[in-house]
Amino acid sequence: MIQIQPLHILNGQEMYNYFNKTNFLEQERMIPFNEAMCYGNTTGELFSQEFVEVRAMVHHVTPEQYADITLKPLHSLFSGNFTSIECWFDADMFCQINLLTILGWLDQQHYQDPITLHIVGEQFKPVECFRLKVEGYNALYQQVVMDKTMPKVIHPAPLKKGVELYLNYRNKDSDLMLDIQRHQAVPETELVSALIEKFQDYGLGDVQYIELIREQRKKRITGISILED
Repeated sequence: MIQIQPLHILNGQEMYNYFNKTNFLEQERMIPFNEAMCYGNTTGELFSQEFVEVRAMVHHVTPEQYADITLKPLHSLFSGNFTSIECWFDADMFCQINLLTILGWLDQQHYQDPITLHIVGEQFKPVECFRLKVEGYNALYQQVVMDKTMPKVIHPAPLKKGVELYLNYRNKDSDLMLDIQRHQAVPETELVSALIEKFQDYGLGDVQYIELIREQRKKRITGISILED
């Protein structure tokens, strides 16, 4: 018989592996949220079959592979077999949009209890802590991720900053896109490393940066071809 205990939701496999390695939460139950919700299309009904199919396409995997990578580790969350929820997320855009997704889903499920949010810094050390009620976060998810509009009020502050970055970073005149455009001649792998180092507030990984770089370079080549024609 599995003892009912608090559930700790971690942003990604890397944090999960680190907490396991360092025995940070000792015998507490941990699960990773293996996603990159700040990138690609999604759906309004979180973790539905349509959601799985759409997100699988974003990540270039089959729905079955997506379910194994992302949904399977969340089984303890879906089962409701826990006494309370604690979330552990970095302050960067990548992690905060993932957090918004989890909060949005909990709101969709009408979860009533407060949750504890730990914001972590370098080496996943806690730097801030918040107590949140999830009511209203589904509306925020729909407004931000589905409609791409900025809500008037967002709490807590790290989530507000993450949303601001999220709604701006794909714009052609964002600091990130301008930097990619300025370095058209830089080899892809070299540019990816530079972007990860320079734009840490975004929290994007090599996979997302590679797609952004290729997308921008394809647009440039297409634009040159049209001009030449």
